[in-house]
Amino acid sequence: MSCFIYFSGTSLRCKAVTSYEDLGLFAFGSPGKVLVATTIIIQNIGAMSSYLLIVKSELPGAVAGFLSGDAESGSWYLDGRLLLLITSVCIVFPLALLPKIGFLGYTSSLSFFFMVYFALVIVIKKWSIPCPLPLNSAIENLQISNSTGECKAKLFHLSKESAYAIPTMAFSFLCHTSVLPIYCELQSPSKSRMQNVTVTGIGLSFLIYFISALFGYLTFYDKVDSELLQGYSRYLPHDTVIMTVKIAILFAVILTVPLIHFPARKAVLMVFFSHLPVSWICHILVTLTLNTIVVLFAMYVPDIKNVFGVVGSTTSTCLLFVYPGLFYLKLSREDLLSPQKLGACALVVFGICVGLLSLILIIFNWINQ
Repeated sequence: MSCFIYFSGTSLRCKAVTSYEDLGLFAFGSPGKVLVATTIIIQNIGAMSSYLLIVKSELPGAVAGFLSGDAESGSWYLDGRLLLLITSVCIVFPLALLPKIGFLGYTSSLSFFFMVYFALVIVIKKWSIPCPLPLNSAIENLQISNSTGECKAKLFHLSKESAYAIPTMAFSFLCHTSVLPIYCELQSPSKSRMQNVTVTGIGLSFLIYFISALFGYLTFYDKVDSELLQGYSRYLPHDTVIMTVKIAILFAVILTVPLIHFPARKAVLMVFFSHLPVSWICHILVTLTLNTIVVLFAMYVPDIKNVFGVVGSTTSTCLLFVYPGLFYLKLSREDLLSPQKLGACALVVFGICVGLLSLILIIFNWINQ
């Protein structure tokens, strides 16, 4: 167990650090703890909402695909909001009630294998969709664009959508809020074991993200949707493999939401209910409240990139860049001009600049829509 050494009267004491909020407490006292916890709550609500937004948009199409021509427009089982509500009540809420994050290790592993399957299919289907893309798949004889220039990959391409890029990446690789709880539940926890867990987890995630993004771009180029699967649904509407991928991704997303819920609930309990004894009633009520808020957001947010952009440029950049740098600067006893502290300063400045720039560009993009 990690701990911070501090003076109490005339003796040294060791205080266990089991969460990101504890770091904020040791660095800046109660205001630091509240600030970190509030940031975690906002970020995780945004993360869970974005994942459930995928369920709302993709699950009706998956159901309709398996029903083929038997599906009737307007049927309850094609209503994304209703399916989202049923999924949240029957799957997400029961899993989110689990008391320890270690219980979700099996569902997390299953989600990862679903994502591996998704990446493999993206690679294979790159050769199933023609380029240039059909202009209108509803026309009996598909019209093909005459522009072959749109089939050339560009190493860099700046547009108004670029404002969402770095916030989305920050959003995707943010695991800081779960690191300390996972560390506390390791068998014989140590720095080296946690380092292995971190490198393995982030490395595999990066590999899957990179392969999916690369081959998704090489398939659609400038026509990539904010939700990658929507493009495959448009051009391969009745492809059985794409249908199975949809189901796999939906399961992966649904099983990931309870994992994100854990640090959000812990942050709420630390900020608002730390003075109360631990009880199942409080645990259930906080879980229910968070799930209700998340479901409502997912029901009424129109586009996933808006969630990724705003939450990524604000809370995610703080948790990923700004707070770690500030904590190191405050808690480390090294000289201010040491390479480590200079690196921490650079991390803080980078996070603030990237977050502000991205948020300004996103707001400017909304105004001009």
